[in-house]
Amino acid sequence: MTAKPSVLFVCVHNAGRSQMAAGWVAHLAGDTVEVRSAGSAPAESINPVAVEVMREVGIDITDQNPKLLTVDAVQASDAVVTMGCGDACPVFPGKRYEDWALTDPAGQGIEVVRQVRDEIRLRVEKLLAELRAVTPTNWPGRSPAW
Repeated sequence: MTAKPSVLFVCVHNAGRSQMAAGWVAHLAGDTVEVRSAGSAPAESINPVAVEVMREVGIDITDQNPKLLTVDAVQASDAVVTMGCGDACPVFPGKRYEDWALTDPAGQGIEVVRQVRDEIRLRVEKLLAELRAVTPTNWPGRSPAW
């Protein structure tokens, strides 16, 4: 079986940005990419406006719950995308790291959250294209068959 790439999205509360990003990956890549999300200080539930704007584009994230960021989650991921968690995100050699500066949808109106959703989609599409273009020489332990 060919290993597939894994991506971890991290934001502070794991209630908006990281959940939307994980939803986009699951929607756009299906089971070709393992996706997880977590927060450095998870909220009790997902932002209902984030749920609503994702539902508008046919993506249901209502079954997700905010999760605490763990060292194991970072170690198990090939790429780690942070969204405002700062120094709370552990860094391990050999991982791909990106920091996406995005507006926090917490407390924002639906129009702002729609803009965040759409920006996340563009960034996820770019990330997926880059993951698909990776070869065994520039991504340790991976096959070009993804």
